[in-house]
Amino acid sequence: NQRTTLARWRAAKEVESGEKERRPYLASECHDLPRCEKFRLEIIREISKKVAQIQNAGLGEFRIRDLNDEINKLLREKRHWENQISSLGGPHYRRYGPKMFDAEGREVPGNRGYKYFGAAKDLPGVRELFEQDPPPPPRKSRAELMKDIDAEYYGYRDDEDGVLIPLEERIERVAIQKAVQEWREKMARDGRIIDDEEEDEIYPLSGPAREAIEDAKSRAAVEDPHGLLAPKFTAHVPVPTQQDVQEALLRKRKQELLEKYAGGAN
Repeated sequence: NQRTTLARWRAAKEVESGEKERRPYLASECHDLPRCEKFRLEIIREISKKVAQIQNAGLGEFRIRDLNDEINKLLREKRHWENQISSLGGPHYRRYGPKMFDAEGREVPGNRGYKYFGAAKDLPGVRELFEQDPPPPPRKSRAELMKDIDAEYYGYRDDEDGVLIPLEERIERVAIQKAVQEWREKMARDGRIIDDEEEDEIYPLSGPAREAIEDAKSRAAVEDPHGLLAPKFTAHVPVPTQQDVQEALLRKRKQELLEKYAGGAN
């Protein structure tokens, strides 16, 4: 603190005595290369001092904005002096100079040449300028998509869970019972007689088919012991027996032979 006070006192004395040379307002007015280098270093020291000050977030929004504006103004002035130095045959600082980084080692963010330093990056409306959208998730290739597709994806294993088939059978029985009940009510309204007697099967079943029917009946007896859901199938039209079918085929065959030979004789 004492050294800072002493430095300010010496700077004031130099200004009063005229020992310290004032920096020209325009860099193009100075044609002496060493003096241009001196003024450039002077601007860099001022920038460093203000960058250290702007790191304090407790200065308030207005003071932080003023400091950030002053730093950007000094940066523009330094750029003018560097252009003047290069025009006088000096080094090209802008061509070989490093990028500007903040106290955390990251490049100073900015927009259209205006930079934000220290606490200025967290001011209202500034953080939103530099928030980047998260990158989209990488797209999977066709091979990666097909890697997880199996028979279950297409629904071929839906019947193997032991749940779907019983549910479908139960719903099917309820639907059939409802349809039969509606049909019975309709027939009753029309005054038609319904015969509930079961008829003998005219076509014998094979062994596996008979076993499947018996298994379905036993399962239905367990699930519906009172027979409330079991539909009753009734033939509502005259159904020919096996003998009737054979007699009809025989008559048709005789008629065909009669027509064939009787027609040839004529």
